[in-house]
Amino acid sequence: MEPLIRSVNGVVWGVPMLALLLGTGVFLTIGLRFISFTKIPNAVRELFAKPDQKEKGDITPFGALMTALSATIGTGNIAGVAAAIAIGGPGAVFWMWMTALVGTATKFSEGVLALQYREVDAEGRYVGGPMYYIKNGLGPKWLWLGGLFATFGMLASWGTGASIQSNSIADALNSTYGIHPGLSGLVLALGAAAVILGGVQRISQVASRLVPTMALAYIGAGLLVILVNIQAVPAAFSMIITGAFGLDSAGTGISIGLMMLAMQKGVARGIFSNEAGQGSAAIAHAAAKNDDAVEQGTVAMLGTFIDTLIVCTITALVILTSGVIPEACMPTTATLDTFLGNGQPEFCDIGAPLTVAAFDSVLTGVGEHIVTIGLAVFGFTTILGWSYYGERCCEFLFGVKSILPFRLSWILFTFAGAGALMLEGQVKNIVNLFWLVADTLTGLMAAPNLIALALLSPVVFKLTRDHFAKSKT
Repeated sequence: MEPLIRSVNGVVWGVPMLALLLGTGVFLTIGLRFISFTKIPNAVRELFAKPDQKEKGDITPFGALMTALSATIGTGNIAGVAAAIAIGGPGAVFWMWMTALVGTATKFSEGVLALQYREVDAEGRYVGGPMYYIKNGLGPKWLWLGGLFATFGMLASWGTGASIQSNSIADALNSTYGIHPGLSGLVLALGAAAVILGGVQRISQVASRLVPTMALAYIGAGLLVILVNIQAVPAAFSMIITGAFGLDSAGTGISIGLMMLAMQKGVARGIFSNEAGQGSAAIAHAAAKNDDAVEQGTVAMLGTFIDTLIVCTITALVILTSGVIPEACMPTTATLDTFLGNGQPEFCDIGAPLTVAAFDSVLTGVGEHIVTIGLAVFGFTTILGWSYYGERCCEFLFGVKSILPFRLSWILFTFAGAGALMLEGQVKNIVNLFWLVADTLTGLMAAPNLIALALLSPVVFKLTRDHFAKSKT
């Protein structure tokens, strides 16, 4: 079945889906009259405003954003950016920025609809997300679409959110510190159990401490590297801009192939990093203590801004100003055929090793620890955030009685993901195939959500117009 699954995965994360995600973002950006750019100051004010105790919800708007960010800031910001640059060239960073800019409108719309159409479940929790705004916004005849999203979300969460994250953490800890994967899996499973069994309030509390602390530490270390290499910053921006439009110094004029390669890798990594259009973040924002859907929408759009325009940009500039990528590892018109097939010379390390080398170029002997600890903390918070996403999808499909069994299964999958590093042969190949299926399901989550966003866009536009018209009076 592997060739079939790989083919489906190629379609799901291929050019048509990426174009649909970008196109939806552009449509919403124009329809919202670019407020996702102009209202960033409003979003920051809303984020730190003290919630009115009379407002309904389970967690603060800040807690909702941190819960959403806990699931998005992770390996994509550290290893994913490096891979995008190594394969697509520096120009991929430009297209990551473009994806984030239009993705803010997508996240805004998801946040608005999440609050507008949320429900209170049988145990008094505030629940929402794409499955609920499909059900309550589009009506009963679209219930199947909501069920499709919830099914993809629940199945993908076991792989993307639990197994793959714990496997990546265990692998990094084993490589750097020699910690046995079984021990890592046990600690991660127990840590996850201590948090997720306490529900969204405890997830929010832990995420509100871990995410800002680790993000600020990572950004601080990155800025230090950039400051030391400050003279290389103008050249880095020049490489990003020229690479984005296929201006190959080794060739003549514009290379459409290089431009398309940079665009494809940049858009794909940008969406993988910030999840704009996937719909998952809306599940977290639906639990916010806020009665104004547009206010929560402005908070939601900060997630894309922080994740891609800040954290991913720091990683990109650390790599590009450090000069750690050999000239032979950069795509040119002469090597385009190789790079289009995702090929790479054998001595070109992509992903986390490239980020490690960039930090080590200035912070000698420290880079590996920064990246390893960053991957571990961000990976653990991703486990927490995705556990909530999967739980809400499971509840939508099977009711509140399914919550405890789902949480227990989550703890088991977290341990199993790390333990898979100890497997060999065909069993390990089956595990790798499972992860490919999970990655495919994660991409499939976007399709029902994008349909809902397009059909419910008039609601988003009207609520937004009314809100800001009222604020002017």
